[in-house]
Amino acid sequence: MIIDTRVDKGMAKSLAKMADITMERLKTTDKEKYPANTLTDYYDALHKLMEAIALLHGKKTKGEGAHQELIDYIAKTSKLDEQIRQLLQQMREYRNRIHYEGFNINKNYIQLNESKITETILKLKEAITSQLK
Repeated sequence: MIIDTRVDKGMAKSLAKMADITMERLKTTDKEKYPANTLTDYYDALHKLMEAIALLHGKKTKGEGAHQELIDYIAKTSKLDEQIRQLLQQMREYRNRIHYEGFNINKNYIQLNESKITETILKLKEAITSQLK
């Protein structure tokens, strides 16, 4: 569920910084050898950025389905197109399967979607930067 909270610029900055650290670590990861870890890291960075944006809006998600609701909320408020929203939801589902079922993703998934993922990360970071001004 999405709940109202106070705007928290400090926490938003911290989350964005953690996303940057995750992305920095990804630069040294062999993405073809470790596609599941790569997907998990990309999703983690995206999730932190989406949480940061929500906090800048004075919103927070909690409870069952929080990640799914966060993606839908950010897609709507940050004007992400439907294709990107669906990609984020798919990544969320794969990330859950990786964590809870030991699912292993094909390296082709990363290759096919990496440019969309990194473009989305940049768009979310720009949204955070503009809201922090």
